[in-house]
Amino acid sequence: MKAYVAGVGTTRFEKPETRDWQYWDMVREAGGAALADARIGYDEVEQVSVGYCLQPSTAGQRAVYELGLTGIPVYNVNNNCATGATTLMLARQLVEGGAADCVLALGFEKMSRGPLGGGAGPGGFAASPVARHYGIMAARHGFASTPPTAQIFAAAAREHQERYGTTPEQLAAVAAKNHRHSAHNPDAQFRDVYDIAGVLAAPTVHSPLTRLQCSPTSDGAAAAVVVSERFAERRSPARLVEIAGQAMATDTEESFASGSCVDVVGQPLSRAAARQAYERAGLGVEDVDVIELHDCFSVNELLTYEALGMCEAGESGRLAESGATTYGGRWVVNPSGGLISKGHPLGATGLAQTAELVRQLRGEAARRQVEGARVGLAHNIGLGGAAVVTLLKAL
Repeated sequence: MKAYVAGVGTTRFEKPETRDWQYWDMVREAGGAALADARIGYDEVEQVSVGYCLQPSTAGQRAVYELGLTGIPVYNVNNNCATGATTLMLARQLVEGGAADCVLALGFEKMSRGPLGGGAGPGGFAASPVARHYGIMAARHGFASTPPTAQIFAAAAREHQERYGTTPEQLAAVAAKNHRHSAHNPDAQFRDVYDIAGVLAAPTVHSPLTRLQCSPTSDGAAAAVVVSERFAERRSPARLVEIAGQAMATDTEESFASGSCVDVVGQPLSRAAARQAYERAGLGVEDVDVIELHDCFSVNELLTYEALGMCEAGESGRLAESGATTYGGRWVVNPSGGLISKGHPLGATGLAQTAELVRQLRGEAARRQVEGARVGLAHNIGLGGAAVVTLLKAL
């Protein structure tokens, strides 16, 4: 049974502690918008998957109760930065498996100002789910006092530079593009435009990454209504977008065996998930028009170009500076502004990517519209690790 996205909704992504709201306010706004977009009421929803990382257990129920008290199952999902796409995957599986005809996927995060920690809990890094990942980094690059997530991705960037000659300007080209794209996104956290020189001139977080190459902490929510073919028959086909293929991959020996941070931060995961999603959709990267990918740091966009098959290993820097990934190029990547500029509320990110692609494939993206877009790809990855690749197709 096929699954379709019938409606999407998002809040504006905000700098933490600048708006007086709680996570349930975000869900009421984004979830209500998705239901209205699908032209249904909450009483038609049969199950709900809710993703977040930083709130306590059953926060999903507390949030969803703002939409209605109907007694339906609510599943709480936490998969680090891949949480949003994981909630969408759960919703799709429930629909395709025949367990429900209408599932609401929600993601939200209410965060604090300042950089993310490294994922260590009360027991410190020894007990952290990402201790192995950071251990690989420390063995090769040491461990500094800068934000841990910036360190591990910066280490991957330095390795890419050493291996392939990737330049600081090529890394900065990713950020400049995404900041330029966000200028046309009214829901983006940042809408200022920077050129490559401006990106490079920003304060360094961990060399070679400057602040404008790092995604910020953010508050916000996003949602998608996923429906079955039976349910879709009662809706206008022009407003439905098919989930044509989707796959998740988690760490294997390949992630750690090389001792390379390029592998540790998830390039093998992304490659495996993309391969499976292409096979399930019967599509390839050559069929894709518009892409929303996980640019938590500028280097991760380059690594993902290679993992998705957009270029060969080592060629991603040249691809970024060539203009092939912006308007007028082969693909438009992160028309929303991506995580770097749109913002990164962890649990909402994957669903916000979905919302952007659905609007693009419907022709509803206003000044961000990619002309003639028929196939979209979303890539959402979390350190620790999980990568989800989703192919969406216009009807």
